[in-house]
Parts: sequence; C-alpha cells; structure tokens
Amino acid sequence: MTTLLRRSWDRLSLYLPVLLMGLLALGTWWLVRNAPVPLAPEAQRPVRHDPDYFMKGFSVKTFDGTGRLHSEIQGTMARHYPDTDTLEIDQARMRSVSPDGRVTVATARRALSNADGSEVQLFGDAVVTRQPLRQPGGKTLPRLEFQGEFLHAWTNDERVRSHLPVTLTRGNDRFTADSMDYDNLDQVLQLRGRVHGLLMPAPAR
Repeated sequence: MTTLLRRSWDRLSLYLPVLLMGLLALGTWWLVRNAPVPLAPEAQRPVRHDPDYFMKGFSVKTFDGTGRLHSEIQGTMARHYPDTDTLEIDQARMRSVSPDGRVTVATARRALSNADGSEVQLFGDAVVTRQPLRQPGGKTLPRLEFQGEFLHAWTNDERVRSHLPVTLTRGNDRFTADSMDYDNLDQVLQLRGRVHGLLMPAPAR
C-alpha cells in the first residue's frame, strides 16, 4: 500500500508543475476578464468664445508709479473673454496720457482691447485724437485726429493703422486715403490708395 501511494505521489509530482502553471494561467485570465475597463480619455472640449464677466456703465482708470493718471476706459457695456483675454466695449471712450503729458482720446461704437490696453481696435465711427502739446522749447505740436470706420491703435508704440478709408487732420491740414499706417515715434505717415490732401498756409505772425 505504501509503495502504491509513493508511486501515485511520484506521478502526481511529475504533473504538479503543469497543473500549477495551468492554474496560474487560469487565474491570470480570470483577473484580466474581471478587471475594470479603463476609462476612455475624455475628448478635449473646444475652447468657447464666451464672456466670463460683464461691466455696465463702467469707468476703469490706471495710474503710473507716481500716482498720475495713465489711462481711462469708459463704456456702456463691457464683456471679458477669457480665451483671448480681451475686453469688448460698447460705446467706448478711452483716454491716455503719455509721460510728456500728451493726451490722446479714442472713441468708437465698439472697441476691442487687450488685457493692458496697449492694443485697441476701434469699430464704427472710430476717432483717435491727440491733443495739441506745447513742448519745453516753445514749439507746439498741432492737434492730430484720425477718423474712419476702423482704426487699430497701439498706445505704447504710438501707432495707428487702418486698412479702410481714413481721414487725417493735422492742425488745419486735411488728408484722406484708402488705408494708412502712422508711427509717431519714427515720425512716419504712410497713406495708400486714393490719397487727397488739403494744405493750409501757416497763419501769419
């Protein structure tokens, strides 16, 4: 009887590794079958151009390090768009003061400004006016005004550009053109397309 048990155990021991491997494979298959299915990655939602806050009948002012007024923005309604970090303003009126005291005023039916107000697009009855300024040497810079249905202004760089017809008034002189690029820092004015000008004689002294 002992010999028979020993033979049976010997035969079983020959197949034991195979049985263990079979059980391990069966257990692995069961685990894979019953493991939770990984969640499919969510499709990235398209960024929507929706405002995240509104302002009504507002006035926003900024000041320089000395407490002097640097700029002011007013409007009947403003909408902020977080995807572009821009501010859309209805019935916009903007006023900025340069370090040398030059005042520039811009108005339009609608304006689109970047976060710090250094770049502004004006739509509909757009007007940008630089007030006259008397320089330390006694020379007076004449009043300068741009008018058009669209004006693109960079306040820090003192540039105004438009791809649509514009009217430029400098003192008593008046120019019209199909498009314009004005750079005050470089003192360069480019008028393109059908350009017409009216130069008035300087007043007698």
